[in-house]
Amino acid sequence: MANGHGKVVTPDKAMDYAGILPFLGNNSQTRRARSLSPVPPLLKGEEHRSSRHEFHVKWWLIALLAFSLPADAKIFKWVDDKGVTHLGDTIPAEYAGKNRSELNKSGRVVNTREVLTPEERSAKQAEDAKSKEAQDIVRDQKMHDSSLLNTYSNVHEIDLARARNLQQIDARVQVAGKQLVEANYNLAGLIKKTDVYSKAGKPVPEYLKDELNAAQLSVAKLSKDRAEINAEKAALEARYDADKARYRELTGK
Repeated sequence: MANGHGKVVTPDKAMDYAGILPFLGNNSQTRRARSLSPVPPLLKGEEHRSSRHEFHVKWWLIALLAFSLPADAKIFKWVDDKGVTHLGDTIPAEYAGKNRSELNKSGRVVNTREVLTPEERSAKQAEDAKSKEAQDIVRDQKMHDSSLLNTYSNVHEIDLARARNLQQIDARVQVAGKQLVEANYNLAGLIKKTDVYSKAGKPVPEYLKDELNAAQLSVAKLSKDRAEINAEKAALEARYDADKARYRELTGK
């Protein structure tokens, strides 16, 4: 139905009839469309015919627009700040960042672009990241399961691989432990030397202070190295325990 001002109300939103004409060029169809009088308002008691009336007006405008545009032109539908729906082959710059639909020559929506608010965009990004993480977990698990089944024929082979790897780590633990014992012994000797000077009321020589500081740093580093190796060993044991459990779950052995 029409409000008498050249704007036709569609079943969903208002359509600016006059806003379509600038997109149609200056052909005979355009001149005739401009000469058309506004659709008269419905009389009281005719509201039951409004939906059919609105449908025909809407598709008449779409058909006129499609006929007047090049064959490869696109038809867009957007809503302005006043809630009025517009059709055209281009979208005004002020509405380029808002929701819009693309129609085919039959008036069917073939593509819709919804512009999210900053809050909606953040929520969508978080949801997408969560979904991707879940997919990555499933993918990695499938790859690991395949590797287990292709690498081992039974649980005993997993135990053998575990023993070999633990043997290498145990050797590193022993080396790190021996180095730490030597570093602590050297540090203890330097501390005794500084105590001699302190008890005698004499200043500790600078070279001795430097050696003491270097020895303390060495002990700290070796202690950290040994702790990291022990943590690596614990992680390796836990990994093989998990592999055995998963292998049994997959094979029933």
